[in-house]
Amino acid sequence: MYRRNVFLTALLTAALLLPARAQQPPANAKQQQAPAPAQPPNQQAPEQSGQTFKREVNLVDVLFTVLNRRNKLVPDLDEKDFKVLDDGKPQEIRYFSKQTDLPLRIGMLLDTSNSIRDRIKFEQDASVNFLFSVLRRNKDEAFVMTFDDEPQIIQPFTSDTGALRDQIMSTRAGGGTAIYDAIYEACAKQLNHPPRPPGDQPDVVRRVMILISDGEDNLSTHTRAEAIELAQRTSVVIYTISTSTQWVSLEETNPEKTADRKYHLTEGDKILQDVAEETGGRAFFPYHVDDLDQSFQDIGDELRNQYSIAYQPVNYVLDGRYHKIRVEVPDHKGYQVRARRGYYARANPSTNTPSDPGSGTSQGAPQGTSKP
Repeated sequence: MYRRNVFLTALLTAALLLPARAQQPPANAKQQQAPAPAQPPNQQAPEQSGQTFKREVNLVDVLFTVLNRRNKLVPDLDEKDFKVLDDGKPQEIRYFSKQTDLPLRIGMLLDTSNSIRDRIKFEQDASVNFLFSVLRRNKDEAFVMTFDDEPQIIQPFTSDTGALRDQIMSTRAGGGTAIYDAIYEACAKQLNHPPRPPGDQPDVVRRVMILISDGEDNLSTHTRAEAIELAQRTSVVIYTISTSTQWVSLEETNPEKTADRKYHLTEGDKILQDVAEETGGRAFFPYHVDDLDQSFQDIGDELRNQYSIAYQPVNYVLDGRYHKIRVEVPDHKGYQVRARRGYYARANPSTNTPSDPGSGTSQGAPQGTSKP
């Protein structure tokens, strides 16, 4: 009887214990029954290294050249020689440098619309002469863009003047005129990130655009202000050459003035002049291609001998207001400074159009553009 009672007790104990053990999950049950949810694609686990901070510097950078009374380059001035005014208020110069003999990155923009059909040969000769006068093989590079209904790159960046010439001489005229779209696209897609010279610092190049046109835009989706603003954001200096021969004075014989024969500017000429002056360049109104020979040499010298100043505007506010810039040389009467005219006080977007890393601007820096 005793053994039977022990046996029954053992059976009862086992029956009571088995359900409890069955309800206890194995040690790795969580991994088997409830796997961790997978990370969605393209989603990275949050980093635990800390936060990212952005700092607004709000520096305005101004690239400029100085000429004397005879329109000759003045390359030997120092920071103390200059005074910067922002809306008429003196500013403290934070950074100053002389930039000499820099590699050039040139955009040659040719109007191939119907309106310049009679002057296409002039355009071809002028652009080829410029490139052969200014471009240094294995140091400078240029690309060629034509524009009528829309812009088109016909020769990417190269230092081969022969290849550039061949493409230029093959251009034909036809279609409407989209000047502002051409300027915008040339800055955004070509001059914003031009080829870098090997071994140099990544930002040490000079960006320039030669725009040959009659200035009569009729198809652009971008405005003139947008085109000029992007040129200023990408530190592009624009030189314009008018193809219009209306109201040209042929009596001028002074070789230093023959590239500016006009005594009455057309509406297109005024647009070309505005585009050039807003970006710190020059506008030319020649009659013959030969009138430009000395001017092209002067442009090359200017681009390789420039000054750069950066300042932080006093009481700067991102209110979108237009600020006029003026750089003066107080102790040198008769000297003229060629620089961009001003900027709109608004943040520099972090996408698409970063400023030249060496220009002194950063996220939040005010950038220049023309008034509409």
